[in-house]
Amino acid sequence: MSTPTTSTRQPESGEQALPDSPLTTKEGWRRYVEHETVPPKLLPAAERAALSGQQRAAADDRRREYHADLPLVNTPTIRKVISTARLLIQLNRHQVSTRRGLILSGASATGKTTALTQLGCAHELATRKRHPHDRARLPVVYVTVPPVATPKMLAMESARFFGLTFPARATHTDIVDAVCATTAHVHVDLVLVDELHNLNLGSRAGAEASDHLKYFAERLPATFAYAGIDIENQGLFAGTRGRQIAGRFVVIPAAPFPYATTADKDTWRGPVGTLESMLRLREHAPGTLSAMNGYLFTRTGGMIGSLFQLVRGAAVLVIEDGSERISEELLEIVPVDFTAEQSEQLTAPAKATGRRRRAA
Repeated sequence: MSTPTTSTRQPESGEQALPDSPLTTKEGWRRYVEHETVPPKLLPAAERAALSGQQRAAADDRRREYHADLPLVNTPTIRKVISTARLLIQLNRHQVSTRRGLILSGASATGKTTALTQLGCAHELATRKRHPHDRARLPVVYVTVPPVATPKMLAMESARFFGLTFPARATHTDIVDAVCATTAHVHVDLVLVDELHNLNLGSRAGAEASDHLKYFAERLPATFAYAGIDIENQGLFAGTRGRQIAGRFVVIPAAPFPYATTADKDTWRGPVGTLESMLRLREHAPGTLSAMNGYLFTRTGGMIGSLFQLVRGAAVLVIEDGSERISEELLEIVPVDFTAEQSEQLTAPAKATGRRRRAA
């Protein structure tokens, strides 16, 4: 058997992961879990006027960076994912096999990755409270499924998270054995697998990769949580393999917010109001965004990712132009993703057409 080289040492207190460390490495994941967005202080007008031009520019830079990295809003989907996973982790703790897991499925920009990573963050922080002195413990693994994935590629993604390296002659079995030994050593009990839709179950490699995930889940004493785009329509639950997966996984839909009833509108108003409360703009009147509840829904199609993009972008722009207040006119010039644009054209075609004419 090939012997892997590994480094599972955790950063010491105060040590920083490399800036380019992705979430799919233990260093990047730890940085994500420990990151805290601190709102900048809004100086009174007199204090701001006393600053030099360079100091004011530096203060504005800090506020732009803050708004570009606004803290995440706790949505109903995130709450359901976390509560469901906590229950499954408890139920799986003493299971030898047939452990239960969850699948988060939905369209793009509906907050699937956000919910998955927030689940991992919540679980890791809770585990740290229970084991405050165990810095070697890694309770969460986060990996993504690469395009056209094969079993060996999936195994390498898990190995890469831990920093395991292998010689070129290493086999798939070598890698899996090393990953399983490492996960047991660092007490992993939650495995997050994102971009599950990259599995092409219509191909032999994709089917074998699906089998690898099942085999991996059986070998590890951990709860598995998957996320992907429209998983139900990707064939994951078809055939013998699919029936096994369907019998072991809870499916949680990630969908755009609805806006048909009063209750729907109140629910949508929640993240809008939370986002507005986090703004640090000198001239923005509280309640302005909440008053645009319907407009924001139409503009984003009720997708939480698109809402974040829109509000973050608007906040950065109004700091740059000095107006320091978000208006509907300003929001009109903030770009959103194509899916949100298509949704807006379907829900408000006259307004979208009018805007295109004004732009022309």
